[in-house]
Amino acid sequence: MQQKYLERAIELASMGMSQGRGGPFGAVVVRGDQILAEGFNQVTGSHDPTAHAEVGAIRAACATLATHNLAGCEIYSSCEPCPMCLSAIYWARLDRLYYAATRADAAEIGFDDAFLYTELTLEPAQRRLPSVHALRESARQVMLPWKQMPSDRRY
Repeated sequence: MQQKYLERAIELASMGMSQGRGGPFGAVVVRGDQILAEGFNQVTGSHDPTAHAEVGAIRAACATLATHNLAGCEIYSSCEPCPMCLSAIYWARLDRLYYAATRADAAEIGFDDAFLYTELTLEPAQRRLPSVHALRESARQVMLPWKQMPSDRRY
């Protein structure tokens, strides 16, 4: 682990919050000894609930490398990622995650990700968000050609 990258993520968290852009979260994507991309939370500033630090850093790193696959890269986050960001980290195929504060630390200041972590373990019918399942076969027919796509288009 390179402590300087975690320190930079924490610095970005402070910077973004002091600018009134969003919550106190920052992230850095690194390949080797090079920072590829940085991000900080911009939820309130952009009016986008998905504008989390990790997602922003992942998007920027993917744009920099012109790929959706960040294998060979690592991400440093000022806080343990929420379920959305953790999923994005997995989807991006990052090699490793380093984080500073924990989800318990975030909960102490009002960011209770524990609710989301719990909801994701439930069957859709048991979740607080009402969910309606319909038109499965129609959707499956649209999905089937995906298996025939060239491997460079698949992920």
